[in-house]
Amino acid sequence: MKPVFTRPRSLADVTTHYCPGCTHGIIHRLIAEAIDELDIAERTIGVAPVGCSVLAYNYFNVDFQEAAHGRAPAVATGIKRALPDSVVFTYQGDGDLASIGTAEIVHAANRGEAITVIYVNNAIYGMTGGQMAPTTLAGQKTTTSPYGRDVKLCGYPIRMAELLSTLVAPRYIARVAVNSPAHVQQAKRAIKRAFEVQVNDRGFALVEVLSTCPTNWGLPPKKALEWLEENMIPYYPLGEFKVPKEAE
Repeated sequence: MKPVFTRPRSLADVTTHYCPGCTHGIIHRLIAEAIDELDIAERTIGVAPVGCSVLAYNYFNVDFQEAAHGRAPAVATGIKRALPDSVVFTYQGDGDLASIGTAEIVHAANRGEAITVIYVNNAIYGMTGGQMAPTTLAGQKTTTSPYGRDVKLCGYPIRMAELLSTLVAPRYIARVAVNSPAHVQQAKRAIKRAFEVQVNDRGFALVEVLSTCPTNWGLPPKKALEWLEENMIPYYPLGEFKVPKEAE
């Protein structure tokens, strides 16, 4: 019988370290599928910073570089400028990209660096114990906001896709989710399109992926998927915020 569904060649056959119900594994697969379909594995270089993604190099059959916390866009910039024929992507969480790495991502996007950024937003610091992140929702309880995020003290959750889409240089900015089969399919198309922007020498692309963190949210995996749908998507609406113009 001919197989119709197999592991992507660019996805390593290893046991995951992610918590049960975590959707990082889904996102990894979508990236690997895009790399395979574009036939770019041999020239792809990933950059993993600190956070749940710190061990991402274990899961992809492509070259990888580790970066300091928040500095993945800066490292990716150096790699891409030194090796312009390579396809460089970063895989970053919300604490990494939207907190300690805010300056790096804003200025890399503003310069129009020809890199692809996969930005995973699960509204919490996952690896370090469930602290409040820049993306934690108003009223959401975390280990450092046990009574819920107070916007008067901490400000509002940062919408990075909208923020970066106001810049002139970025070519593709989108927000997707992976909490349902339909959303996974939409995420796959956006991630592949973000890589295509780089392959076609059209500049900077970022895909924000709404993801779950059942462990730190204190929810069973199924309930976490529902919580994302009911709470995150209304504040972080899905869609393409910036798309390449045909003439560009």
